[in-house]
Amino acid sequence: MRTTFMANNENVERKWYVVDAEGKRLGRLASEVAAILRGKHKPTYTPHVDTGDHVIIVNAEKVVLTGNKLNDKKYYNHSQHPGGLRVRTANEMRTKYPEEMLERTIKGMLPKGPLGRKMAKKLHVFRGPEHNHQAQKPEVYELRG
Repeated sequence: MRTTFMANNENVERKWYVVDAEGKRLGRLASEVAAILRGKHKPTYTPHVDTGDHVIIVNAEKVVLTGNKLNDKKYYNHSQHPGGLRVRTANEMRTKYPEEMLERTIKGMLPKGPLGRKMAKKLHVFRGPEHNHQAQKPEVYELRG
């Protein structure tokens, strides 16, 4: 009798991928990267185990938002003190904090809880074309679409 394969931490092999965000749409990029972080691109995907790979995103400031999202989309932070609400537009986030913008978008597409936080640690976002993970010998990952 054959049994269903269940991955665990001992038999998961992780790769490193580099994704160039230049000219890519924010949501489409984020959903595909989230799937890689979860491990859904592998035949050994197991929902309750972190089977995903590491993803390095370069050129984060050159990501594209369509329509009027640059002015209409808002990012909210609150300091938990009265009057502590801070609101930033997507344009402000893209120019000043592109790494945080991509991280927030991708983390929102990962599972909530300890497993999702573990997956989010494998995301590495960089503003420009350079990154400091050459020692891991990352492969270039071409996004669909």
